[in-house]
Amino acid sequence: MTKRNLITGSLLLLGQVAFGQTNYAILKPGESHAAIIAKAATITPSAKQLRWQQLELTAFFHFGMNTYTHKEWGTGKEDPQLFNPDKLDADQWVRVAKESGFKQVILTAKHHDGFCLWPTKTTAHSVKSSPWKNGNGDVVAEVAAACKKYDIGFGVYLSPWDMNSPLYGTEAYNDLFITQLTELLTQYGQIDEVWFDGANGEGPNGKKQEYDFSRWYTHIQKLQPQAVIAVMGPDVRWVGTETGYGRETEWSVLPADNLDQGAVSSGSQKDMNIKPTGFLKGQDIGSRDKLKGAKGLVWYPAETDVSIRPGWFYHKKEDSLVKTPEKLLDIYYSSVGRNGVLLLNIPPDKHGLIAESDIKSLTDWTTRRTKTFEKNLAKGATILTKNGKNPKALLDQNYKTSWTTKEKDSTAIIEFTLPEAETFDVLSLQENISIGQRIEKFVFEYWDGKVWKMAAEGTTVGYKRLIRFEPVKAAKVRIRIEQSRLNPTLSEFGLYKQS
Repeated sequence: MTKRNLITGSLLLLGQVAFGQTNYAILKPGESHAAIIAKAATITPSAKQLRWQQLELTAFFHFGMNTYTHKEWGTGKEDPQLFNPDKLDADQWVRVAKESGFKQVILTAKHHDGFCLWPTKTTAHSVKSSPWKNGNGDVVAEVAAACKKYDIGFGVYLSPWDMNSPLYGTEAYNDLFITQLTELLTQYGQIDEVWFDGANGEGPNGKKQEYDFSRWYTHIQKLQPQAVIAVMGPDVRWVGTETGYGRETEWSVLPADNLDQGAVSSGSQKDMNIKPTGFLKGQDIGSRDKLKGAKGLVWYPAETDVSIRPGWFYHKKEDSLVKTPEKLLDIYYSSVGRNGVLLLNIPPDKHGLIAESDIKSLTDWTTRRTKTFEKNLAKGATILTKNGKNPKALLDQNYKTSWTTKEKDSTAIIEFTLPEAETFDVLSLQENISIGQRIEKFVFEYWDGKVWKMAAEGTTVGYKRLIRFEPVKAAKVRIRIEQSRLNPTLSEFGLYKQS
């Protein structure tokens, strides 16, 4: 895929701000650093951003002309006659995803080569010109139907770059893109995510296309208002790498320097597309130092993407190079476990099936993950917290309830006494992000019978933080929250043993 690598530091990423919501804040000139940090602690996700975050696992299906040419990027000159998946089974794709724990899938409805997997009216370069089902097939429809059958979310990827369209590089192309969006967003039921990237090539007139993102976003919000728009979008951002590994410190609240009162004060529009800029690169993009002097703040969470194979499209020569269950586990802990959503690509082969090698790795990965997290070893623990309230929420398996400190305390110690000594090597923490992301530094310790010893430490928690460490056997543990933006909140606490 690597198409996002074409995005330069100067490219603006667009962020949506809806008037009256709390997923952004406009900062007044001269506001103190302390006031900015306090406001950052109160920024929360919109309803659709929260729904998206709670998915945790989403799958990508890269499928199209590249599957048949053995390439990663096509040229737009491929013959549609090459596309002929003789055993295409979208039901199998979605069933494999569902059984592996994925809550949503995204299909590459059109990649950079411009070949459309649905019978669009905008071009003949589509499935209708292929021998598959005598030109009467529709991959988008089949995947959408399978998602409905298995009660799983459905999203579409539509490449802004189109190497086949003669209109690319002209203003008319933006109109064509609107038409393609309209077809995808009105013919296939509910769409839960619309996925763009920033790939931008030379048009036939030698000029790069000026994408009308703002217009596209407004159109999506009108036709499918519940859909999140990623990763060149206002709701979800790209984490910045295609390895599947997120940052150790991952903030969802980021600076947005071009929010201003004039842009949002009227409230005459339900959704307004504002451009937060200059905060994507590096390991630190949302700390206290990064918020200094910001003009605005916005909730902009990270999606972490990677392919189960070296490439994004299926290539038979890579059958022996599928990521192992161990590697997938490491990616899981480093994406979902670092306040992100994992987008794992599982590309169907030229027959239109998920390969057995991929299924085997996914099955083993899922089994290990399920066994590890099927039992919270902290269940039934007695909880002691001197300056906290509602400690029972930490073990009630209800994300909507949460523990927090009394009054204005930004530090705390939460002690857990287990029913009996247990051996564990995974810590799970969840903040109640519907209140805000606040925890900046914590330490996890266990009592060895004489003194407290550190087992793990971390910075941000966010929706979910998972930390692995050397196995420990203990009956008493504690979390020390050493730094937080306003009152820290925790919705869930868990101890697990890797299987």
